[in-house]
Amino acid sequence: MFTVAALYKFTPFEDPASIVAHLREVADDAGTTGTLLIAPEGVNGTIAGSRAAIDKVLGAVRALPGCGDLSWKESHASAEPFRRMKVRLKREIVTMGQPHVDPRAGTGHYVDPADWNDLISSPDVAVIDTRNDYEVAIGTFEGAVDPETRSFGEFPAWWAKNKHRFHNKRIAMFCTGGIRCEKSTNFLLGEGVSDVFHLNGGILKYLEEVPAETSKWQGDCFVFDKRVSVGHGLIEGPHILCHGCRRPLDPADTKRPEYEVGVSCHKCFDETSAEDKSRFRERQRQLENSAD
Repeated sequence: MFTVAALYKFTPFEDPASIVAHLREVADDAGTTGTLLIAPEGVNGTIAGSRAAIDKVLGAVRALPGCGDLSWKESHASAEPFRRMKVRLKREIVTMGQPHVDPRAGTGHYVDPADWNDLISSPDVAVIDTRNDYEVAIGTFEGAVDPETRSFGEFPAWWAKNKHRFHNKRIAMFCTGGIRCEKSTNFLLGEGVSDVFHLNGGILKYLEEVPAETSKWQGDCFVFDKRVSVGHGLIEGPHILCHGCRRPLDPADTKRPEYEVGVSCHKCFDETSAEDKSRFRERQRQLENSAD
């Protein structure tokens, strides 16, 4: 059983490149896999490994400037959820493309999972899912608005076109682990929306703490590792990835005629050419041969 730790922290780094080199060395020595993103605005990532390995890397992150109060969310995977360890320097730790957005200057009101159901049940509250369309497709909160964005960077444009729908509404926002809501709620505050809330700890914390029998979550939660999805109690879900388009599929989707392992599914069959599919088949063949 592998421990999986998801973390982020907004804090200014004067020399993020040096932090990349340091964390890469620590992670390689510990033997963790996953991804850590470092930017001038902070750190974000998910790592997996043994208990001792995770503790070693978390200790190194907590020792970084401004990261002493780092919090993270843990779950478990029955198989190695990542292929390798990546530590990368980025412009943003979660890409929104809005230079003026700074969660350190203020975010929406944090709402703990135990209080989330009451908030989103209020008639004057509009609930907005800030995740990408393929994530929303396999699970979301009851009554949530899906912006149908393909990337987080599309959210500001979506808001500009749709903000009239939320006049005189309080806004409650949520995402997988909380990081996107740090930026999206700061963005809405900058847009003049005063009553903004977001789910503290994200969907993962909600699924960990709120019992299924009282939950307002419907479906599973997409995660960016080989588990693909998790449900209540952070138990691994039934989904797999289409390696043609990287979208999640449930078991019934694999029975459809458009599905071919490593090549296509009903969601992308018409999006790729015969040449693309031929290339994907060759890639799949090489993967199967390397596993023998």
